[in-house]
Amino acid sequence: MSKTLDTLPDPNRWKALAFIALAQLMVVLDSTIVNIALPSAQADLGISDGNKQWVITAYALAFGGLLLFGGRIADLWGRKRTFVVGLLGFAAASALGGVAQGEGMLFGSRALQGLFGALLAPSALSLLAVMFSDAKERAKAFGIYGAIAGGGGAVGLILGGFLTEYLNWRWTFFVNVPFAIAAAAGAYMVIREPAGSRNRSALDIPGVVLSTLGLVSLVYGFTRAESAGWSDSVTIGMFVAAAVLLSAFVLTEARVKSPLLPLRVVMDRNRGGVYLSLGLAIIAMFGLFLFLTYYLQLVKGYTPVKTGFAFLPMIAGMITGSTQIGARLMTKVPPRLLMGPGFLVAAIGMLLLTQLDINTSYAGVILPAELLLGLGMGSAFMPAMSLATHGIEPRDAGVASAMVNTSQQVGGAIGTALLNTIAAGATTAYVADHVAGATDPKLLQLQATVAGFASAIWWAVGILVVASAIAVVLINTGRPGTGTAGASGGSGEKADGVDDELMIPVVAH
Repeated sequence: MSKTLDTLPDPNRWKALAFIALAQLMVVLDSTIVNIALPSAQADLGISDGNKQWVITAYALAFGGLLLFGGRIADLWGRKRTFVVGLLGFAAASALGGVAQGEGMLFGSRALQGLFGALLAPSALSLLAVMFSDAKERAKAFGIYGAIAGGGGAVGLILGGFLTEYLNWRWTFFVNVPFAIAAAAGAYMVIREPAGSRNRSALDIPGVVLSTLGLVSLVYGFTRAESAGWSDSVTIGMFVAAAVLLSAFVLTEARVKSPLLPLRVVMDRNRGGVYLSLGLAIIAMFGLFLFLTYYLQLVKGYTPVKTGFAFLPMIAGMITGSTQIGARLMTKVPPRLLMGPGFLVAAIGMLLLTQLDINTSYAGVILPAELLLGLGMGSAFMPAMSLATHGIEPRDAGVASAMVNTSQQVGGAIGTALLNTIAAGATTAYVADHVAGATDPKLLQLQATVAGFASAIWWAVGILVVASAIAVVLINTGRPGTGTAGASGGSGEKADGVDDELMIPVVAH
């Protein structure tokens, strides 16, 4: 088939990747950089212990709840326009957070960051989807992007530590502004969105309302469970509401003419396998970041800056796994043969961390564990990202990207709540079992805390093994870009005369 101007590779695609990657780095940084600054912001603004979680929760609720809507807006309004608006809005919300004079203003700025992040994330990755048409180039682009998506959180710990220690907590918000403005200006100048790739059908308002309320209820239910317990009446109410709303959403999507989330996107066996295995892997990884950060600071006495640097081996492993293993093999072997073993290697790294005690050597246990985790996750995320919209209709690229974001956001909320609850229960049980013979209450509390971490990490090991099994069993497509797909609906769909090679995959934080 002869290539028209619109099907030729975009000459500015690599420049565009730089600005898209910069935007993704900003969003990923923001997920951890604020955690480091939270104690200082709490003291400065007089935020109560009961309310401090809203600095995190306000962002998570807006981001997680509005992702599907953001993906649909990108498909409808144009990905470049949505991307630039998302960046500028994120910059404004960050500046508002940096000048916050009270807790209400800070919480509001975080919710606005989440709202604009929900526009930004799906549009960024669906832009990559339509700009890189060659399979090898696509693998390289997603390798670079995946390394940033995976390692950016740990970079946030380092940067957050430096800014909080040597400037003040407000700079953890202000730092987003130059990132966002540079990325928006660059994107405006270099990105050329291919013609004919928008989905201009009417917006599914009932779907927007039901999905947003359902996802907000689900994310808040897990967040509430962490602080108030699983038997709390509000927690249970949120889960019931989420089940009812999301069930109504699925029924609505099956009946309306122009659904917010076409069910063909998630009913495909391969994409469903990616969303499920990726969500489970994120559950395990979120718990790890949390426990290891607390372990290094509370038990080993690391400063925030030193803690951030302690995560560098994991970043190195992710970059290597993503760019040198995943990207190189993605066009040569089926995705399940990268994802299954990748999650298992990560599980072995996690297994090492079940041996944590108060005297654990960083070099002997934590360093090799981080390297294995990084290599495994980097290798697995790479093909998962690529497969997320493999064979999807171009007009659905934004909403398929948003589904990856959604599985990760919900996975993060579940991971934080579930593993924290398990760790807290194990800590309490350890104290009850050992309090009789204890001579140093402070030492006992440290030992109990580490025992709690180790118990929760065992669960994370199991979750990664399940993620590996799901990837091997459910995902049956051939190599991305070869046109070989599993016998599942939608694997080889074509739309609007667009060549199959342009049906590019997307991923998000």
